[in-house]
Amino acid sequence: MKSKLIVIACFAAVSIQAFAAKPTSKSISPDLFGIFFEDINYAADGGLYAEMVQNRSFEYSPSDKGGWNSFTSWEYVAWGFGYGTVSVESSSPVHPNNPHYAVLNIEDAGKEGIGLKNSGFDGMVVKAGEKYNFSVFIRQLSEQAVPFGVKMYNKKGKLLGETTIATDSKDWKKYSASLNITQSSDTAELVLLATGKGKVAVDMISLFPEKTFKNRPNGMRADLAQTVADLQPKFIRFPGGCLVHGDGLGNMYRWKNTIGPNEQRIAQKNIWGYHQTAGLGYFEYFQYCEDIGAKPLPVVPAGVSCQNSGGTWRIGGTGQKGIQLSEMDEYIQEILDLIEWANGPETSVWGAKRAEAGHPKPFHLKYIGIGNEDKITPVFEERFRQIYAVVKAKHPEITIIGTVGPFHSGEDFMQGWKLARELEIPMVDEHYYESPEWFIANQKRYDTYKRSESKVYLGEYASRGNSLFNALAEAAFMTSLERNGDVVLLSSYAPLLAKTGHTQWNPDLIYFDNYKIAPTVNYYVQQLFSINSGDTYFDQVINLPKDSTVAASCVRNSKNGKVFLKLVNVGKTAQKVNIDLTGISGFKSKAIKTLLTGAGDAKNTFENPQNVVPVKSEIKMKRKSEYEIPAMSLTVIEM
Repeated sequence: MKSKLIVIACFAAVSIQAFAAKPTSKSISPDLFGIFFEDINYAADGGLYAEMVQNRSFEYSPSDKGGWNSFTSWEYVAWGFGYGTVSVESSSPVHPNNPHYAVLNIEDAGKEGIGLKNSGFDGMVVKAGEKYNFSVFIRQLSEQAVPFGVKMYNKKGKLLGETTIATDSKDWKKYSASLNITQSSDTAELVLLATGKGKVAVDMISLFPEKTFKNRPNGMRADLAQTVADLQPKFIRFPGGCLVHGDGLGNMYRWKNTIGPNEQRIAQKNIWGYHQTAGLGYFEYFQYCEDIGAKPLPVVPAGVSCQNSGGTWRIGGTGQKGIQLSEMDEYIQEILDLIEWANGPETSVWGAKRAEAGHPKPFHLKYIGIGNEDKITPVFEERFRQIYAVVKAKHPEITIIGTVGPFHSGEDFMQGWKLARELEIPMVDEHYYESPEWFIANQKRYDTYKRSESKVYLGEYASRGNSLFNALAEAAFMTSLERNGDVVLLSSYAPLLAKTGHTQWNPDLIYFDNYKIAPTVNYYVQQLFSINSGDTYFDQVINLPKDSTVAASCVRNSKNGKVFLKLVNVGKTAQKVNIDLTGISGFKSKAIKTLLTGAGDAKNTFENPQNVVPVKSEIKMKRKSEYEIPAMSLTVIEM
């Protein structure tokens, strides 16, 4: 706390003087501000992915999380004096990729039936008057058909909605039905009840709200997906993060395992200590990018597992292992197949699979990341070189993004940059999580980067807190990203999402539970920069004294002609700013001011999610004017 007070105390001495010279301009990246999605903090299953049934295919295991098993989140029920048995088997699954399923032997259905109840992810939220789409795979093992009731109850046993299905096949068959909900509940449970004697195998028990984002089947939770979309990101990096290279070679994220029908996808443990169904897979990621107008930026493993595999970060060791060199040609082909799947015509092998999934037109993939903050070891370097050489030769139209380790400095960082210079990698991915004071002190970080070397994607960064002070420190740093937008071409805060009660990492940009969303103050900073971004940067509009901790930037968007001025004051006193716009053409006096301000320790919470939010107003601007920036604030002026 002492260091923070010292930093803030020096802000009061800052002043900004007019700069009379005509502003000069330079082109900067139009894709500068995007987002990074990783399935950490239950961001996918139980979060953005709208599936309401937890452990829908009975694939949970103790290797996912201690104490878990195939029946985690399930309860066997026998109501009305019915009796029978339930077991998990794997001899004849729906698909080899989905090996486990439940077998119900209904000896006597009783008055109400016997079956399975699922409590979802901390309960299920349902709304009165809305529909929910149920589906299940069933294989009839007895001669007679078995009728089922599909019901939803609240915790008090109140029936919220019901429907029926009946088996008619001794082969695996998908049965679907809709539930009309009569009463809202945020702790509902789904019950599948066999109401007649017989024996059946069941798998992939699923429930989705009909109203997903864009009403997509197998879609995303509408309100959470819209909150992310409201950031208006220029790109989305996915699926991670450490999730990409995984907890050991067998846990690497392989994109082919995540496409096709859900029952054919390969679920596996999550490196962050839970489970990933792969229901939110590569097709859904690319489709979401298209839905919100963001460029897709998939990241694939660089042929090595995470150096933290097996929890080795606790002992300072390295769990990094490399794919056998004899298998690298096959692995590299997997990456080439991804590019064909994304961009190839529907007449190509993998383009046809994309078309079969419902998207005949290409996704227009432009970027691909190889590796994620890997340790730059000989094992990594040998495999990266192989991948890079082939992908570059086969697809020169794709911008390949390399990695320079997990930190902003140190051995891996230096070795990563050495490799980037040697191979002339188009772009490298830098990561760092630091204090707000670090971000304030390092606003000149990219001023001295050589313009002729690899460009930078700042793929993960955050100032280790969700207060206004943290957010403003990030805002000050983001003005330097705009100033250096000819070097830093992409940037994304991380992590994006966190479900309350299930977080493995803090801070995060958006906190949520099953029915509430609390965007942080950091979220609004990211949003203000993204929606008010440009492709041309002007200097000399505001002249900052040497060592100033007040930050500013001025950009223009060539598509709409608008000029955006961003002014950040991380001090405890207001600062007067002289603005000189005489050299910017097309000036109009009418402007929109957006102000984000409050106490330095102010935060947004579930109890008060609107504690610190941007406020808009109309103002008049002159070509030359004096403007007072409030204490602890970000001001965006749109002209």
